[in-house]
Amino acid sequence: MIELKLLEKQEQEEVSFEREDESLDDELESNGNSKSVLKEISQIIVAGNDWTTATILDQLVRDNIQLNPRFQRRDAWDITRKSRFIESIFLGFPIPEIVLASPDKRRGKFVVLDGKQRLLTILQFYGRSETTNDSFALKNLEFMPELNGCTHEDLKNDLLHSSVLDALDNQTLHTTLIRNWKTESLLYKIFLRLNVENTPLSPQELRQALHPGDFINFLDDESMGNLALRKILKSKNPDPRMRDVELLLRYVGFHHFLSEYRGNLKVFLDMTCKELNQDWKYRKMEIESTVSQFEKAVETTTTIFGKNNIFRVWLGNSNTYRTKLNRAILDVMVFYFSDQLIRESAEKNPVAVENAFKELCSSPNTGFREAVEKSTTSIRETHTRLSLWGRALLKVLDVEFNVPELLDNRIIFNDLRLR
Repeated sequence: MIELKLLEKQEQEEVSFEREDESLDDELESNGNSKSVLKEISQIIVAGNDWTTATILDQLVRDNIQLNPRFQRRDAWDITRKSRFIESIFLGFPIPEIVLASPDKRRGKFVVLDGKQRLLTILQFYGRSETTNDSFALKNLEFMPELNGCTHEDLKNDLLHSSVLDALDNQTLHTTLIRNWKTESLLYKIFLRLNVENTPLSPQELRQALHPGDFINFLDDESMGNLALRKILKSKNPDPRMRDVELLLRYVGFHHFLSEYRGNLKVFLDMTCKELNQDWKYRKMEIESTVSQFEKAVETTTTIFGKNNIFRVWLGNSNTYRTKLNRAILDVMVFYFSDQLIRESAEKNPVAVENAFKELCSSPNTGFREAVEKSTTSIRETHTRLSLWGRALLKVLDVEFNVPELLDNRIIFNDLRLR
């Protein structure tokens, strides 16, 4: 059981992120009441399969278990962690189960809910992936140090180690299959329950598996090289759990579909993916232009607030900024600073802009702090923070622009710039 706990801990991310400002329960709200959800749960089929490592490898190579190249570029484990996982299989240690979901429309295909890093490690050790860590050599083994420096090919060509490879190929890895699920909402719930005990994970991995397409591929490619996202997440590498992609997706969603927002962020982001995947041929240039402004918006925010304070809440009583990243503040900053004229005017008046933000955060009567720190996904709070920051900017900048309005619990908004 010690090894089981170690492997569960290894599944956590390399980079330590602050607890995010929104609870995943808000993002993963179920569509419908508890009775309908319970009925749906009663209809799913959960079955256990004891697949061998060799069988799992075959499923991966045939792309039945879908680890597409885009996921493989986001490798969260270092070689030591990969090596010790392989060593655990050699030794027959208990391995955390792999959880797969089978979409009804793609029989024989499986979406991974839990265990992607373990599956990727198997694919890499056998030399069957197209990644920088493909065919890695074992390193820092704890119980079998004589195998340090060996690749799978080395072991294959050494008769003395044939029994080691036999143990690897034939080791049973418990796999749970979930079938007959009806809605993505339930699948997200299961995903959350699998991961919430350790580090809360972004559901963007699952979203990209369920809604593949040209738009989400574009967003994934953009996030890989986006320097602004590296600055925001304080990381030199793409985020292993694709939260960098989700930040860009939020930006695009609020920029183009704000009037369609109904208070459920998960549903809103899923809708954004579906719409833009479907219409990518016609909206490609428009979305590319929007995303190109994201990095400039972050640069402007950095110029005004400083790199250590961007997208943080101002704590007036202690005369400092909160240390953790606030995604709701990120949303409102890039929403307005993505416009060139607003951006240029703000850069000419940095002190006035920062003071306006500090005043919003410090005043208990505005409702801004509540709108960025508490129930941030509701329609009212989303409108509150967007409209308050927009009006604060209008007071200190020499440019005019539209601010979202709230009507009948809907955010009314057509275009940022006045025509």
